[in-house]
Amino acid sequence: MTWPEDLDRVLVTEQQLAAKVGELAEQVRAEYAGKNPALIGILTGSFVFMADLIRRLDFDLTVDFIAVSSYEDATISSGKVRMTKDCSHDIAGRHVLIIEDIIDTGFTLEHICRILKHRKPASLKLCCLLDKPSRRRAQISPDYVGFEIPDEFVVGYGLDFAEKYRHLPYVGVLKKEAYQA
Repeated sequence: MTWPEDLDRVLVTEQQLAAKVGELAEQVRAEYAGKNPALIGILTGSFVFMADLIRRLDFDLTVDFIAVSSYEDATISSGKVRMTKDCSHDIAGRHVLIIEDIIDTGFTLEHICRILKHRKPASLKLCCLLDKPSRRRAQISPDYVGFEIPDEFVVGYGLDFAEKYRHLPYVGVLKKEAYQA
């Protein structure tokens, strides 16, 4: 397998991703079948994961997106969360499942959850593909987790660095010199 020279190694393969998305879909199906949940993806990183996940769900649901910014072109969160796109649909009384690519410090999701809880959903849960609990600084825990990963800078499968690498079909570890330059 070849990969961009800025990558150190592949952390999660295409096959591992496909298997895990299938497992997560089974868990989501068990909880939400018949409830017509609202799945809200956090743009932009979650779009690949969310697309693969919803294609494996066989019940009515709605899809929406929120876009926030806290990283810009940096590798660590600024701690300032700015919403750049809000939900398009009312979630009051709906079962809501937030779909996120990666949880790092948790500040972004804590901010989003606080906003969404004020809108009175029937329930609010979180599904993330990647979790870095060693970096958590906010009081937030995902309900569904794909992979717990070490504190390394990862890209691919929707995750980027300065808008690059989202297209990679796997999750790779970016070389430090690529983002510390």
